Parts: sequence; structure tokens; C-alpha cells
Amino acid sequence: MRKTAFPKEVVATLLRNGFTLTRQKGSHAIYTHQSGKWTVVPMHNKELKRATFHTILKQSGLSRDDF
Repeated sequence: MRKTAFPKEVVATLLRNGFTLTRQKGSHAIYTHQSGKWTVVPMHNKELKRATFHTILKQSGLSRDDF
């Protein structure tokens, strides 16, 4: 079980679970789901910080095992 991930991996997992890119402003992409859930993914070339990764998981309703 991983503690964090790269943004590209997070985006791939979100897309696989029914999220779609709603909009992007600068380096922050906003993904939404039909159920009304949404999350913001900072699109940087380095691993996400633990707290940021945890927030994305919490907002999207996914678990670490989905990665």
C-alpha cells in the first residue's frame, strides 16, 4: 500500500472510476463525478505530498487500494 502517488497516476485512477475533467486553471485540474463528488489535482511533475494525496482520496471517496 502506497502512501502517495504522482498526479498522472491519480488522474488515471479518477478517470477509471468515472470522474471527468471539468476545468483546469493553471496547474490545478478539477475532476467531478456524476454523484456530485469533486476533487482538485495539482498537476506537477513530482510526487504529491501525503496530506494532498489524503485530501484527494477523501474528496473522491476512493481508497489507497484503488491505486
